[in-house]
Amino acid sequence: MSTVVDFEDGPASAEFHAFFERHHAELARLAHLLTGEADAADDLAADALLALWHRWDRVRAAEHPVAYARGVVANLARTRIRSAVRERRRVALFWSGRQDRTEGPDVPAVVDVQDALRELPFRKRACVVLRHAFDLSEKDTALALGISVGTVKSQTSKGMAELERRLGQGGVHGIAPRRVPAVGTPALDATEGGRR
Repeated sequence: MSTVVDFEDGPASAEFHAFFERHHAELARLAHLLTGEADAADDLAADALLALWHRWDRVRAAEHPVAYARGVVANLARTRIRSAVRERRRVALFWSGRQDRTEGPDVPAVVDVQDALRELPFRKRACVVLRHAFDLSEKDTALALGISVGTVKSQTSKGMAELERRLGQGGVHGIAPRRVPAVGTPALDATEGGRR
């Protein structure tokens, strides 16, 4: 069943429109960094903004409407990632049962920052992205994710340590090289993605 949104002229509509104009790009960027999917980022941000419109009276009365919006994007991203992980597991299980499977060559590769972020569990990834890519305070990050400031501190610290371990010295703060698969090497890694 589809829902029709009535964008009537009025103060609520004007406020929402202004909110949309101010924050759509930021929410799409957040979605992109959380999911690692540029193509889906705008759709995810649009879905979040539609959900906000349906609850606009509650959102505009909130102390921090942008933090509320970031939380909606984070929840939608988490749902999308979990769904993708389940699908990857089904595909990996299907292919692991095939007898005619062949292994590709072991190609040494360096993982770039986005690939390394995608491998972090969702909460660590969200904390690192909000703290470092969006330069949010620990308090604002906690508010956006619905967790405590202490959890933000520990998850950010653990996430950064894991990124440094994955990328090597300087990989987090510098520019990491992109992975370049060898010719004829399959690019799909069924185990890639966020873990719980």
